[in-house]
Formats: sequence, structure tokens, C-alpha cells
Amino acid sequence: MARIRTRLAVLGSAAALAAGALAPAQLAGAQPAAAASRQWVALGDSYTAGVIRAAGDTFEVPRDGCERTDQSYPQVIDRDLGSLFELTNVSCGAATIENITFRAQEPIGRHLPPFSEDPDYPFPAVPPQSAAVGPGTDVVTVGAGGNTLGFADILTQCLQLGGGSGGVGTPCRDDLADDIPNRLNKVSRDYDEMLTVLHERAPHAKILAVGYPTVIPEDTSKCQYNNWEHFGSITQGDLDWLRKDVLEPFNKVVEKSVGAHDAARFVDLYDSSLNHSVCDTGKWVEGVFTRFPDQPALVHPNARGHRNAADHVEAAMLEAIGVA
Repeated sequence: MARIRTRLAVLGSAAALAAGALAPAQLAGAQPAAAASRQWVALGDSYTAGVIRAAGDTFEVPRDGCERTDQSYPQVIDRDLGSLFELTNVSCGAATIENITFRAQEPIGRHLPPFSEDPDYPFPAVPPQSAAVGPGTDVVTVGAGGNTLGFADILTQCLQLGGGSGGVGTPCRDDLADDIPNRLNKVSRDYDEMLTVLHERAPHAKILAVGYPTVIPEDTSKCQYNNWEHFGSITQGDLDWLRKDVLEPFNKVVEKSVGAHDAARFVDLYDSSLNHSVCDTGKWVEGVFTRFPDQPALVHPNARGHRNAADHVEAAMLEAIGVA
């Protein structure tokens, strides 16, 4: 991370020197050149948009219900690389892959009964995110798939089933395991369609597909049953199942889909976040709550997690334009 930030500092210094050297040659009254010559569009779900309070403040005025926050990785990168890229951020909490590709979305804001209610809900529909991508787009970043997998629904069912088990066994796996292959197959099909559409809309753009971070530790004994700042009432056995048979295969499905498209590159966040799961000290992903009972997080990255994502996506963006 230090190496990436050093390179950015060098780039910024070089840009400043170049601007200073050119200034005397500018004609009086001439308009300065645009600050950024490359067009970047950020697409994605809540793991891109930010959404939770631990990922910063919502900055959209008026709110559109997508809950983009100022510490989410697109906004962090915009502050780091704003001299190189002009950002259009249309990521939206609760977006499915279809909401990115072709289907309008009705955002939910922070309306998550029974955890929280949003006084501004319901919100008007927003267009499919791919509408923001066009022939002039140079870089597309996209982080999606969790809502197509139905991770929030899986999480909710695991909480309910685990609550009735007293923390014993694998009630969630027993109830849901048979359906996971179908869910993963849908993610694969939809992801392939999305990348095809994005390439058609922006044939010269570099597409950077951002994976998901580590959520559940390899050692699930770190996770305390009925600790709602961890995974609440989900049993240890179900956490092992979720990590090995749901979330890790899900990331692999996304990576494999990206590998089938020459214009796309996969940006891995899983390995760099291995020791920063929900149940680790120094977590980069919050648990069911950031603070129980008044700050629901529903297992989303916090500002530190977004900073890690920003470091890796920045490096991929610079490489995509031949700067790295």
C-alpha cells in the first residue's frame, strides 16, 4: 500500500511540475485544460457504494436511496486519482447483476426492517447502471454478484435457523445447501452477460471486476455465538459451511467469468483481507451490527476495508492506462 501511495505522490508531483512549466506558454485568456482526460465509471452493489455508517457519510443530495458514502472505495480513489480520472459513480446498495446490465432498480436506502426503517423510503427507480457507460468510457470498475447470489437472504435465514438451534449443528446448511449450485450458476450466467454488455457499450474500455473480501475467518472459533457485532446467532458449523461452500466458490465463479473476457481483469480482495474478517481484531468488514442495537451493518466493509479495496483497484487502474 505504501508503494502505491508513493507512486501516486510522484504522479501528483510530476503533474504539478508539468503544469508549472506549461503555464508561461499559455495565451492570455486561454481556458485551462480539463483536470482529468480519462472517463471512469464505477458500477456495483453495496460493497462498492458503501451504504453503512462505518463506511462514511452519505453525500448524495437529494438522496436517491443508493447510499453511496464518502469513504467507499470509488470516492477514496477519486480523491487519490482525481487528476487522472473523471469519476461517474452509479453504484447502488442492493443492486443485482441484472440491475447493472439491463434492469432499473428501486433503491431501498436504509430501509431494512426489522433492523432499521428509512424515513425517505420508498425511492424512485434509478436506471440500469450500464446506461452510464458509453464509447467514451476509458475504465469501468464493477463489483457485483452478492445480491444475485442472495447473500443477504442466506444470512437472514442462517440467523433465524441458528437462533432456534442453540448454537449447535448446521441448520442453515441442512436447509439451503441443495440450492447453492443453482445460485452460483445464475451468478455465472448473469456476470457473463453483464461483461458482454459493458464491452459492447464501451469497446475500448478496460473493465476491472472487483471481487469480494474475506468475510468469515478460517478459524471460526473466533466468532462468538450471539455476538451481534460478529455473526449473531449463526452457528459455527454454518459459518464454516458459508465460507467453504458459498462465499469462496462465489468469488471463484466471478473470477472464472472474468477470465473468459479478454477486455476484463479480476481484482482480488480476498487474499489481502484474510486476517481482517468480521471476527478478527482490526476487522475490515463489520458484523450484523457495527454497534448493537442501533447501527446495523449486515456484514459490509467499513472504511478500512474500502481503503484496502481502493489500494488494489487503484493499482489495477494505473496499470490499465499504462502508468503502473
